[in-house]
Amino acid sequence: MLTLNTILEELKNVPVNRLKDLYSIIHSLGVDTDKTEKSSKKILSFAGSFSDMSDNDFNDFLQETQKNREELFDRQVNI
Repeated sequence: MLTLNTILEELKNVPVNRLKDLYSIIHSLGVDTDKTEKSSKKILSFAGSFSDMSDNDFNDFLQETQKNREELFDRQVNI
């Protein structure tokens, strides 16, 4: 079974001139929290965008959006 200690032991054998490459590889495997945080901020920037719409306008918007989705994604595809 692979354990953290096994991996650490193997890392001791990596030549010093390859440590920069190893760091890049390890870093690429992790979660990119900076990118995730930026995406979250972009998404949240739209929060409340429809708050100044009247209920009628918002309902019209929802109906139009639903109609457009049906037209765009309910196509017959012949392969």
